[in-house]
Formats: sequence, C-alpha cells, structure tokens
Amino acid sequence: MKKQSLDIWVGLFVALGLLALLFLALKAGNMSAFTFEPTYQVSAKFDNIGGLKPRAPVKSAGVVVGRVAEIRFDDQSYQATVVMNFETRYQFPKDSAAKILTSGLLGEQYIGIEAGGDETMISQGGKLVQTQSAIVLENLISQFLYNKASDSGPADKK
Repeated sequence: MKKQSLDIWVGLFVALGLLALLFLALKAGNMSAFTFEPTYQVSAKFDNIGGLKPRAPVKSAGVVVGRVAEIRFDDQSYQATVVMNFETRYQFPKDSAAKILTSGLLGEQYIGIEAGGDETMISQGGKLVQTQSAIVLENLISQFLYNKASDSGPADKK
C-alpha cells in the first residue's frame, strides 16, 4: 500500500512538472496570447518595423486590443505592411495613428494605437494611414556619434 501511495505522488509531481514546462514554453514562444474573441483585420504600412514580430501586442492606452497577424514586404512601395487583428469589442476611428514602440529600453516591440477624432470607425479590411516607424537604436547611436564628430571638428580661427 505504501509503494502505491508513493507511485501516485511521484506521478502527480511529474505531471505538475510537465505542465510547468508547457506553460514556460508557451510563454517563451508568445503562444499564450491566443484569444477566442472575434476579431477584425486592419493593415498599416511602415517604412521600418525594426524587430516587430507576428503575434506582437497591439496596445492602446496600455491595454492589449489586438495582435499582429502578419508582416509582409510590399515591393511596389518598398514598405512593410503589417496586418493586425483587433478584437471587435475595441473600435477605433478611421483617422487613428499607429506607432511601433518598445517596452522599456531594449524590450519587445509592439504597436501603439492613438485614437483619432473621426466619427466613423475603421472596419474589417481597413487601413491606418498615419504611421510612425520604429526607432532603431543603432541609427540613433550613429546619428549621435556623427553629430559629436562634426561638433568637435576643426575650429574656425578668426
């Protein structure tokens, strides 16, 4: 009887360990972000998406209102087209703006939505026209270094 009780406890411990590993794998792969809420698709074009990835959050006022569904390259305009799935309970005006932002200094990138003032709401298949691309850290550093180098150039002597 004692051996059977021990076997049950070991089995429960192993099952809990496997569930914990599954949970960690889903969190690491951002797969736990699936929702069963009905959604509608909206697209936006960006000059530079930085490190934005599919399934990245779409936030407005800090609240997750959707997810990035797909990222593709438009070879006509040479821009990245980002397709987002917004939950239908969140409606945004047609003149809303989309920005690619970063969580913290070096955190994950997400899309931030700033609501506009238009009376009509964006619907399935709509496009956000006002966009702001990602700020690439390497570009900022090189621009800073270039400005510093030009400031410390040869001084004009009068």
